Amino acid sequence: MASVQQRLYRIRDLADDMSAARGKEAAQDGSITVEVDGNGALLNLEFSSAISRLSPAEFEKKLVATANAAARSAFEQRAEVVTAFNEEVAE
Repeated sequence: MASVQQRLYRIRDLADDMSAARGKEAAQDGSITVEVDGNGALLNLEFSSAISRLSPAEFEKKLVATANAAARSAFEQRAEVVTAFNEEVAE
């Protein structure tokens, strides 16, 4: 019973840890900063005055690249959490 209860608590911890994953990235020139949650959903988007020097095509490319980098970071965090959980459960 104690073992089952311990695993149940650990599964709840896994869900909490996965929900806490965040990715935040900024473009190299600091024009755009993107923050996403562990599912890749946008949480925050910030622009600096540097965006005024970008063409629409440059802005679009930088925004997509920065958002992708933020999502990749969040997904990597989630993967680490799942890997640690799987290793713990396998013991």
